[in-house]
Amino acid sequence: MNQEQMERMEHGKGFIAALDQSGGSTPKALLAYGIGADAYSNDEEMFRLVHEMRTRIVKSPAFCSDYILGAILFENTMERKIDGSYTADYLWNSKGVVPFLKVDKGLAQKENGVQLMKPMPGLDQLLQKAVQKNIFGTKMRSVIWLADKEGIRAVVEQQFTLARRIAAAGLVPIVEPEVDIHSGEKEEAEKLLKDEIKKQLFRLSPDTRVMLKLSIPTKDDFYLDLMEDPHVVRVVALSGGYSQEEADEKLARNHGLIASFSRALAQGLSAGQSDKEFDLTLSESVRAIYRASVT
Repeated sequence: MNQEQMERMEHGKGFIAALDQSGGSTPKALLAYGIGADAYSNDEEMFRLVHEMRTRIVKSPAFCSDYILGAILFENTMERKIDGSYTADYLWNSKGVVPFLKVDKGLAQKENGVQLMKPMPGLDQLLQKAVQKNIFGTKMRSVIWLADKEGIRAVVEQQFTLARRIAAAGLVPIVEPEVDIHSGEKEEAEKLLKDEIKKQLFRLSPDTRVMLKLSIPTKDDFYLDLMEDPHVVRVVALSGGYSQEEADEKLARNHGLIASFSRALAQGLSAGQSDKEFDLTLSESVRAIYRASVT
């Protein structure tokens, strides 16, 4: 594990850029960027286009370590290069940004008010590849829709079972049990979720470190106690479908919570923009998210 990267993630100021849309979410990301489905005829062409979009974001002067601590990639992006370097190496060596990898394979069907992660065949091989590609940590997402105690316990147990495997491979896992922002039981679900997370943190070995990626809580500063746990490197927030302005406003009310936004980060970016327009739009987003993250 890169100790300089660990120090940056634990104590640095800034936020994590989520550039990890994959599979079914990639066409949506491209469409929001102004590239429709008629621009590609197969997955390879689609992934080439989304890598060009992400390359444009990463190479922009606005995307820099003054504001951005880390970036989450998905496997296809990890395997591709920017200016002759693998993406993770480019991020760290050229930008000073810590690279993470999305490792989940999507969500299972809804049951007990939650969606667990689908099975991850080949996870150990993927983790080995990530280490070889100089990835620092991983991310995996589940979704909680209702305040169902049994369902939430299952989500957290699955997340931490996998987190221990990831940590054993030498990577720092980001545990992401998202609570849907539109749930009518959001606040109660967050209480159940925090209780289950605390139980799992208590069971970790002393040297195991994790990060938590959570929905911005209904009650301000609700996750301050999780930030104080010695196992927790950082608690970060997902935008969860909020607009950039709303996500930034809610985030700013939660001390110590930093952003890990995807849609909110890329809001307003378009393939048709000039480089000057693109860089200005991205700079405004980056600075706004940064301000909310360091409040």
